[in-house]
Amino acid sequence: MKQSTYKICFLFPIMILFLTGCWSSHEIEEIGLTFAMGFDKGRETALEKKFNKIGGDYPKKNRITLTYQYVNPSAAGAQISGGSSSQKPYINVYETGDSFQQMGSEVSLRQDRPVFSSHLKVIVIAADLLRTYSLKELLDQALRDNEIRLSTLVLITRGRASDTLELKDGTGKIPAFHLSRIIYNDFRAKKILPPITLAKLPGMMNAGTSYLLQNIIGANGEIKYAGAVAINGKTNKLLGFLDEKDLDGIMWIKGQGVGGTVKNYDPKTKKLTAMAVDHLKSEIKPVVKGNRLSFKVNIESEAHLAENWNTTGAAIDKNYLKRKEASASQTVKQLVEQITEKMQREYKADLAGFGDEVRIQYPSLWRKLKKNWDEVFTVTPIQYDVNITIKEFGSQSRH
Repeated sequence: MKQSTYKICFLFPIMILFLTGCWSSHEIEEIGLTFAMGFDKGRETALEKKFNKIGGDYPKKNRITLTYQYVNPSAAGAQISGGSSSQKPYINVYETGDSFQQMGSEVSLRQDRPVFSSHLKVIVIAADLLRTYSLKELLDQALRDNEIRLSTLVLITRGRASDTLELKDGTGKIPAFHLSRIIYNDFRAKKILPPITLAKLPGMMNAGTSYLLQNIIGANGEIKYAGAVAINGKTNKLLGFLDEKDLDGIMWIKGQGVGGTVKNYDPKTKKLTAMAVDHLKSEIKPVVKGNRLSFKVNIESEAHLAENWNTTGAAIDKNYLKRKEASASQTVKQLVEQITEKMQREYKADLAGFGDEVRIQYPSLWRKLKKNWDEVFTVTPIQYDVNITIKEFGSQSRH
């Protein structure tokens, strides 16, 4: 019994040491909670130029302008307490240079709260930068930084990244959260790619095959998801841009996304019809005959008639529905054939995952083809079969 008592007395002081909390902790008011970062081509702000003129510049090249989006504690505190504030709930701080690590240090010389990126939500990269630098180069520091979570969303913009991190006055929203939440509207809009985070990118950048990242645009305090940006799998630099229609076609090929719209004009009445996609399934099947490779893609979808501008005529019957189904199926077939033509002739790259199916179903063949897969893809025949079925046409029994 005495021996046990001695052990407890010995262990008790040691246990106390581990209950003292975080020795290196900082009060939340003392750190600059950073929710977003934007990478742009170097363009010093007027404030930076003035600082450099008065105090002298530090050794650097103005290659990249980095935007740090801080939370504004005074405005955010007013919202939490139920009050109102004329200030924006965020503050954007800009620094120009050639080293991400150095730029972060320089911000600490201007702000009373140093950059703290443990809660980073979004990184936005200007596509223009990807003409000069590879995605690997631009994200190297972020991937090495233990403070940055790998769940951070990565987006590309055809404009300035700084424009996508601004919202109109009075919205009360922080752009970083706004951007990261739009991606969950994929059940309504089939033009949103599955989220690409820092965790997923190393595998994509090292695979050697081309890939897509979500494109966003910002203007006049508004932000929109708008198509995609194609990245060359060998160089990890900019390959080209896909508009919303192109991305819609890619999503049909890959069988991803619901809630999209199939819009066309009825071949008989010439009136507009719109169908909402409720279910989507695509099967990409590689066909190997001797040394020849081809693909058969079977796309099946269930939809409901959501909008019909032909308000006169006979009641909806089987013939009418069959005509609508055939017309919608042909519209989607043309869509996927057009983006396939664009991939094979303009981009000369597989952006829809055809190579993945070869890798899964014919691994030995893939080992022979993967080194030059994009080149092989450009001359590979692809056949599409699209079948859209209308399961519902709403409460209206007539046109």
